[in-house]
Amino acid sequence: MHSSRPNARAAREDKKDSGPKAKFAQLVPYLKEHTAALWVAVILSLVGAGTSLAQPLVVGQVIDAVTNGDDLTTIIVLLVVITLASAITSGFMYYVLAKAGEGVVFSARRKLTHRLLRLPVVEYDTRRTGDLVSRVGSDTTLLRAALTQGLIDAAGGALIFLGSVIAMAIIDPLLLGLTLLMISVAVASIGFSARRIRSATTKAQARVGDMSASVERALGAVRTIRAASAEDRETAQITADASQAFDQGVKIARINAAITPIGGLAANGAFMVVLGVGGFRVATGETDVASLITFILLMFLMIRPVGQAFQAYSSVQSALGALARIQEILDLPLENADEASDKPVRRKGSNTVAIEFKKVNFSYAPSEPGTVAPVVLNGISFKIERGSRVAIVGPSGSGKSTTLSLIERFYEPSSGQILLDGQPVTNISRRELRAQIGYVEQDAPVLAGSIRENLLIGKPDATNKELKAVLAAVNLTEVIKRDKRGLDAEVGEQGIMLSGGERQRLAIARALLAAPPILLLDESTSSLDGLNEQRMREAIDAVAQHRTMIVIAHRLSTVVDSDQIIVMQDGKIVGVGTHKQLLKSTPLYKELAATQMLD
Repeated sequence: MHSSRPNARAAREDKKDSGPKAKFAQLVPYLKEHTAALWVAVILSLVGAGTSLAQPLVVGQVIDAVTNGDDLTTIIVLLVVITLASAITSGFMYYVLAKAGEGVVFSARRKLTHRLLRLPVVEYDTRRTGDLVSRVGSDTTLLRAALTQGLIDAAGGALIFLGSVIAMAIIDPLLLGLTLLMISVAVASIGFSARRIRSATTKAQARVGDMSASVERALGAVRTIRAASAEDRETAQITADASQAFDQGVKIARINAAITPIGGLAANGAFMVVLGVGGFRVATGETDVASLITFILLMFLMIRPVGQAFQAYSSVQSALGALARIQEILDLPLENADEASDKPVRRKGSNTVAIEFKKVNFSYAPSEPGTVAPVVLNGISFKIERGSRVAIVGPSGSGKSTTLSLIERFYEPSSGQILLDGQPVTNISRRELRAQIGYVEQDAPVLAGSIRENLLIGKPDATNKELKAVLAAVNLTEVIKRDKRGLDAEVGEQGIMLSGGERQRLAIARALLAAPPILLLDESTSSLDGLNEQRMREAIDAVAQHRTMIVIAHRLSTVVDSDQIIVMQDGKIVGVGTHKQLLKSTPLYKELAATQMLD
C-alpha cells in the first residue's frame, strides 16, 4: 500500500512542476547584491584570459628560438612569469567567486526564511514542513553553481575564445574553418540536450522535498513509530521517496552524460583534423612546425571556454530549476499584505465589550479545486465583557479552537465581523492585535533550546527575576531547580525532556510573561494531573483578575466558575450562560456535565 503513495504524490507534484518556470531575470537581483565582487571577478577573469592567450604565443616563440639557435633565457622567464600570473589570478578569481556564491546562497536563504515565517497560516496547513525546509537548504545551494561554475567563467571564456579565433585566423584560416565546423556540430547537439536540464532539476528538487518531508514526519513521531513497531513501514516510505529523487537524479545524469562525450568528441575530432591537415601543410611547406603547434595550443585553448559555456548553461538551467521552487514561496503574499501602513492605531476607550462576534461564518479553503469545504462556524454571535472569564465548551470538532484562531486573525471569516474593543479587527494591524492577546495553543508547543529561550519569545527583554516569577506562578520552579543550569536548562527537541504537563505550563508561562490584557487558553489543563490542575487554576485565578480570559476546556470542573460559558456544537452556539443556568437550559451541556459527574 505504501508504494502507491509516492507515485500519487509525485503525480501531483508533476502537475505543479509544469507550472511557471523561473526566468534568468529573477536571478539577477541576487547577483546585484554582490556587484563589486562580481566586477573584481570579471576583471580577474579577463586578466587570466589574457595570460592564457599569451602562453601559446610564447611557446611558439620558444620553438622558433630553438629552431634558429637563439638565446632562450628571456623567453623562458617570460613564459614562467605568465604561467605563474595565470595561476595566481585564477586562484584569486575563484576565491572571490566562491565568496560571492556563498553570499548569493545566504541572501536567498535570508529572503526565503523571512517569507516562510510570515506566510498566511493557511499556507502551513497545505504544505509540508520538510519540503519547505528543503527549499531553504538544498534548493538555495544550487544558486551557487550558477555563479561559481557559470556566469563568470563565461565572461573570461568569451575573451579567450575570441582571442584564440583571431590568432588562429592569422596563423591559418583554413584550419580555423575546419575547427569551427566541428565545434558547431557539437554546439547544436549539446544545446538540444541541455534545454531539458531545468525541468529535470525542478522535478528532482521536488522529489528531494518529498523525501525531506517524510524524514521530518518520521523523526517528529519517532517514539510513536517505535511503540507501534512501524520502523519498517516508515523506512519503506522514506525509501520510496528517496527512490523518486534517485530516478530524477539519474535523469539529470543521463542528460549530462549525453553532453560530456559530445564535447570530448568535438575536441578530439578537431584535433585529429587539424593534425592531419596541418601535418600535410607542414610537409608541403605551406606552414611551419612552430605555427602548427601554436595553432593546436590555441585550438585547445579555444575549446575549453566552449566547454565552460555549456557548463555555464547547464549550471544556470539547474539554478533556474531550483529558483522556480524558491520563487514559488517568495511570490506568495505575506500574511499582512492586505494591511495598509496608515491604519489607525487602536486606542482603549470606554467600550466594555472586549471581543464581539457578529454572525461569523467560516470555512477552510477546499483541499482540492472544484470542491466545497465544509462549514466550520455557522452564524456565530457573542459578546465578551472586558475583564470577564469566559469558557467555550462542546464536543470535539464543534469549532472551539477555530474561534480562537479567528480572534488571532490566523484566518479571516468567510462572512460576518469580529470586533476588539468595538473596532473591527480588520482595522487593527495583526502585530498590534496580537500584542494585546496571549495565546496558548492546544498542543502547547515548546521550542528546542533552553527554558530561558522559550520564555523570552514572549518578552525578549525580561529579567531573570521576571522569568523565575512567572515560572513560580505556573508551578514550574522545580524544573529549574533540578538542573544546575537553571533557566538555561535544555528542554530537548519539541520539549521532550519535559512532561506533557510541564510543556503546557511552560507555554502558559510564556504567554503570561508578556502580560497581555486578553488571554486565550486552548485546553490549557488537558495534560495536568489533579494536583497541578488545581495549582494551575489558582495561578490562572491570580492572573485573571485584570485580564479578559477565554478558556477552551473539556474538563468542565476547570470552568464551572466562569462568568460566562458558551456551548458549541457543529459550528453553532447552542447555549450561553453560567454553569447553573446551562444545566437547566441546554441539554448538551447537561449531558456533558453528567458524564463528568458535575450535575
